[in-house]
Amino acid sequence: MDSSPRFAASLRALSALRRYGSPLGPLVLGVAHDRVYDLAYGDRPELPPLDGIVRKALDAYFAADPVYLSLLAQITLAPQGTPFQQQVWRMLLRIPWGQTQTYGALAAVLPSAAQAVGQACKANPIAVLIPCHRVVAVSGLGGYGGARGGTDWERKGWLLRHEGALV
Repeated sequence: MDSSPRFAASLRALSALRRYGSPLGPLVLGVAHDRVYDLAYGDRPELPPLDGIVRKALDAYFAADPVYLSLLAQITLAPQGTPFQQQVWRMLLRIPWGQTQTYGALAAVLPSAAQAVGQACKANPIAVLIPCHRVVAVSGLGGYGGARGGTDWERKGWLLRHEGALV
């Protein structure tokens, strides 16, 4: 993950928005070549469909195909955030498929506060590919995208069930 301002400016200049139909509903991705800097839930039917390695990686993820990990390794994730957010997002990438970590456990490694880890997860601009859904509260799911209920929160449950981390 490259977070330099110069890289961010050049990436945005070269980027294009693409749409992807997922089991969770439509996604809009900001991509530049094999780099992803944004992924948001929502529909933009006027956009061209996503293609290339990023599409293959998402197809594999939603098909629960283990090739997902090797495809993800071929993609450059380029989220923009503070140094602390970048550090948390790198940690999220190390949580294996089908497993979870608590906000507190991640905070203890940093060291930081569980709430700060939660805020970094909330700010994650590339949800699903950077698996913030794998971070849970000690006493339940915790939030997702800042929500503790509704559609976003239900997506977190779906993702964890999909990965076998939640029965």
